[in-house]
Amino acid sequence: MSNNGSTSWDGYSLKKKREVPEGLWRRCPGCEDMIFTRTVEENLGVCPECRHHFRISARQRIKQLCDQDSFEEQMADYFPVDALNFTDSQAYKQRLRNLQKKTGLTDAVVMGKGFVKGRPLILAALDPNFMMGSMGSVVGEKITVAAELATELQLPLVIVSCSGGARMQEGALSLAQMAKTSAAVGRLHEAGGLFISVLADPTSGGVTASFAMLGDVILAEPGALICFAGPRTIWHTIKVELPAGFQKAEFLLEHGFIDMIVHRKELRSQIARIIDYCGK
Repeated sequence: MSNNGSTSWDGYSLKKKREVPEGLWRRCPGCEDMIFTRTVEENLGVCPECRHHFRISARQRIKQLCDQDSFEEQMADYFPVDALNFTDSQAYKQRLRNLQKKTGLTDAVVMGKGFVKGRPLILAALDPNFMMGSMGSVVGEKITVAAELATELQLPLVIVSCSGGARMQEGALSLAQMAKTSAAVGRLHEAGGLFISVLADPTSGGVTASFAMLGDVILAEPGALICFAGPRTIWHTIKVELPAGFQKAEFLLEHGFIDMIVHRKELRSQIARIIDYCGK
């Protein structure tokens, strides 16, 4: 072996190949450019070329929104159970264990009390890295308690949705969370509380059909897919090709389903302005 990192064999010198570290680059789904991962992270998970908003974890979301070291997590020790002994391509118990180890979360939502530009609030964020932010019993319970805390403490409630909908592995138990979360949000509304719903890509299924669309103010990130059933599901069921952009945030804003589209870098300031405007 020579000192310059090459291997000598019978008078020939073979240079060692330097491998590119995994995860150094990311391909943007919007413009299809290759971008340094660090560049994307420094830009809050947004492509600097086309402004495509990448999906980010719940903890990244909370870090971006809350004042430094102000977030106090609640119900971090709530774990889902496999009441149905469900198995598809993998046993539900094993799937949960794998995701808990991978993400460091017990389930697909992080919830607690924090401050956004000095304004106290209750904040919950769904995590797309945990079963695509799907809503099972634990997610439903945490969202319900978040609404109840906001009602009790007379604080604004902010929920950032990023979800594929209800979690099929929990069957009717997951569907019951739609009514449960909606009822809790209804009680917050009756008490005169403020609920700001933020829709990230994607927000779909039972989450769209429950608390996500019940905000007093509904914000969405640019280009977010917001729907009950996605384009692929619609095509496979009724064989209808949807118009371009039919379920994107921009289409929903044009037709009055949401109130505002907000770039991620402006989201923190916009939430603070809405709280001030509503006197909460």
